[in-house]
Amino acid sequence: MNSLWMLASAEETGQQSPEGAVITMEESAPTTTPSTQSDGSAPAPEETSPQVQQPNPLFWLMIGILVVYLFLFMYRGPRKKQQEHQKMVSSLKKNDRVRTIGGIYGTVLDVRDDEIVLKVDESSNTKIRVIPSAIATVLSNTKQD
Repeated sequence: MNSLWMLASAEETGQQSPEGAVITMEESAPTTTPSTQSDGSAPAPEETSPQVQQPNPLFWLMIGILVVYLFLFMYRGPRKKQQEHQKMVSSLKKNDRVRTIGGIYGTVLDVRDDEIVLKVDESSNTKIRVIPSAIATVLSNTKQD
């Protein structure tokens, strides 16, 4: 910086100031522009064009990596789980022991495209129908007596 900060008292500058001191900024190299305008007001600021900095290519690389990471984390993971669940439901057959997402344990009696019939209670022969997405896990492939 080529600026010098100077603290001058009001008596040195010849101006009366209620604070007793005036802070001014002067360039280190003398310039032809006066420090004040003819009416005593501060000079107009110099017009400088702001320099726009171009983003670093490393910035764009980081943004690209972030987008790929978000795609893999947000879309690929759930899609993979959905495919695994679809594969598990399609491999269900009669007498498989399953647990539903509601916590009901049952034995598969019939598998259709849009529903699965489960036998819930052996003594009263209670059956329920659930949609395939309601099956949480397959416990075993053999009927337990």
